[in-house]
Amino acid sequence: MTLQDFPALDASLNGTAAVLLTAGFAFIQQKKVAAHRACMLGAFAVSTVFLGCYLYYHITTGARTPFGGTGAIRTIYYTMLISHILLAIVIVPLILRTLTLALKGSYERHRAWARWTFPLWYYVSVTGVLVYFFLYQWWPAPK
Repeated sequence: MTLQDFPALDASLNGTAAVLLTAGFAFIQQKKVAAHRACMLGAFAVSTVFLGCYLYYHITTGARTPFGGTGAIRTIYYTMLISHILLAIVIVPLILRTLTLALKGSYERHRAWARWTFPLWYYVSVTGVLVYFFLYQWWPAPK
């Protein structure tokens, strides 16, 4: 694995987190608490690995990838990117608080926090994948 593989790895980790979040949500709706817990802990683990890989890549390479799209798609991309970045910062303490409440058995408070944490975490995971596709697959900057 080379450093050039990290953006695709990061997108895969974000996509995996989104799948686990979706499954975890479905399981709790069905009252399958153990399966919900496994999926959410898996999503937390995958998101933690993502954060480590993302930071390693950017600290090591100092890479800034320019966006190659023009016109309206550029506005769409930067709107998505800015919201992704801001919510990615906000979501970390929300995830930690929501997870801590669940592990302590404070399920009512966990549920109240999860109503905010889940959709924001899901958004950050999905837009992380979209950012990858915008930058590397659909509208890469000319070399």
